[in-house]
Amino acid sequence: MGRDPYRRYRRQMRGSRRNRDAFPVWMPYPYEPFAIIMLAATGRWIYRHRSALAPFTTALAALITAAILHIHHARWWIPVTVMTVTVAVLLGFPYPVLARCRAGAHLAHGLSRMWAAAGIDRATERAYAAVVVTVTGGWLAAATALGPIKPLPQIGGIGTVILGVPWWYHRRRREKVRVERITREQWPVLAEHIGLPSVHITSAVVDVWGWTARAILKKGTTAHQVTSKIPDIESGLGLRPGSVRVTPDPDRANRLTLRVVEKDPHAQPVPWPGPAITSVTQPIPIGVSEDGQTVTVRMLRRNVLIGGIMGAGKSGILNILIAALAACPDVILWGVDLKGGMELQPWADCFAKLATSPAGATALFREAAAWLDDRAARMAAEGQRVREPTPADPALVVITDEYAELPGLAHQHADSVARRGRAVAVNLIAATQRPTQDAMGKTAVRSQMDVRICLRVRERRDVDLILGQGSFAAGWHAHQLTQPGAFLLSDPEHPHPARHRAYLITDPQIERHATACATHRPTPPQPAAGRWPPTPPRWPQDPGPAPSRGHDHDDPDAALWAALRDAGPGGVPTADLVTVTGMTRATLHRRLRALAAAGRATQTGRGHWRATTDEGEQGRRARPGQPPGRDHQLPPDITGSD
Repeated sequence: MGRDPYRRYRRQMRGSRRNRDAFPVWMPYPYEPFAIIMLAATGRWIYRHRSALAPFTTALAALITAAILHIHHARWWIPVTVMTVTVAVLLGFPYPVLARCRAGAHLAHGLSRMWAAAGIDRATERAYAAVVVTVTGGWLAAATALGPIKPLPQIGGIGTVILGVPWWYHRRRREKVRVERITREQWPVLAEHIGLPSVHITSAVVDVWGWTARAILKKGTTAHQVTSKIPDIESGLGLRPGSVRVTPDPDRANRLTLRVVEKDPHAQPVPWPGPAITSVTQPIPIGVSEDGQTVTVRMLRRNVLIGGIMGAGKSGILNILIAALAACPDVILWGVDLKGGMELQPWADCFAKLATSPAGATALFREAAAWLDDRAARMAAEGQRVREPTPADPALVVITDEYAELPGLAHQHADSVARRGRAVAVNLIAATQRPTQDAMGKTAVRSQMDVRICLRVRERRDVDLILGQGSFAAGWHAHQLTQPGAFLLSDPEHPHPARHRAYLITDPQIERHATACATHRPTPPQPAAGRWPPTPPRWPQDPGPAPSRGHDHDDPDAALWAALRDAGPGGVPTADLVTVTGMTRATLHRRLRALAAAGRATQTGRGHWRATTDEGEQGRRARPGQPPGRDHQLPPDITGSD
């Protein structure tokens, strides 16, 4: 028997399967016809460049169709003409004119969605498609009626070249071809090399900043495994570090979205476009995402925590939120700025109350809790469970810069507001550099923050402090943020990690906007008689920092009793009592033991004291700052000095 001529070829194929780096190619052998080899190579080249050859393919198809229709159905040029005119009108008719009537608006919406699904969502693309349909359909109708005779073929060739020029130079088409080659040719080899052979890309969509692909995972493979391979994917595709995002599919655990950002939309600051809402019930635009879309956040009935290192952009995001809320007539703004008013002072005319000292902050949060109690009582009397803000009965938002600097009593009142303020539309916005347990006042206020905005942090563990335990392992890598104002947003509408950049609002814009909004701020409703005493709208004479140890106080015992009386259920720390009263620790403990022996004070925990239940309730019904009445005077044996 003769030697098998295909033995060597089969050996090469087996070697290529064993060696994944090799790729089987056509080799010209004497026993294979050269015409078949050239035909196969030409077919592969045409298929690879099918997008660029689309104008010639369309012209050839029109020529063949016209020849067949002219022989068998010459009168079909009439329906061809009607269809051409109809499609051209649907493509080229201006939608704003169509949307002036109600029926036209529904038709325009349906057509826009249909063309978007077809990949021609832009007006220029639809206009180009309308021209192509008009020329191609007109030529086909003429060739059907007269036959593809001279000069129709020459006209068709010239029209193909002229109309093909925009197609060949269209950026989106060329990018789509490039991405298809990446997903079809490069990705299978790359996935095999990095240990993800079970990840199969099904589709890819190109936009101005990059491309997004949908992938299906093999059974047993999770999105977390793909997330751990992000550096390998960036290296294999030749991308810049930090340009790949992996988002699990919320509906299917075996699917994910692979996002590649080739052009960073956050490379330059994004100017603030101006106020975009007129009610606190509307979502507030705060920045731009990596795909160029506007990022919005809902504020009503939600507490907001803003965290990041110094210089990351916390004040910028605070200004964006204040600018949006200041334009809403159904929300009242209170502010706490323990930098002496340096950050919030430009918005002073838009704040109904503004505290710039620890004592003023404590009074403001105590009044916020009283506001909450009064509104809850009115809602209970009216049979309401959820308050909808209106200009006559607005929502209340307390904005605090440097939340960690609040004194202990203010932390307790803020915790009460955060826990109970949702239904009555009383909420907090807190900004701090590092929201540790000590910084948040050792209360549960951090767990009540529904919206978390995390700017750049220095350590990985700070991501979990701001966004919640386990966030860093889930892909929330805020330590990789570089630009000022870049942030990660975690709220019910944004459950997956995505990078955004906040708008840049300048000082002149703040000044102009604050002046324009100050003239139509809502008037706070007056509380029911006897519920809680109104305080001045601001504290222009706010005392400075509390006197340190050793300073003389006019009445340290009255200050001690006021602090115990206003303490919450958890009590007030002795360190805060020393600061408020100016007593030494020994003197303070003698006073506390005497009050405890008299049944007027009780220790709620290690180092925490408060007035007894009866004394505290009577004291809270008294006016803030008013010395206790005759029934609340301190015992004679403890009112002396050291």
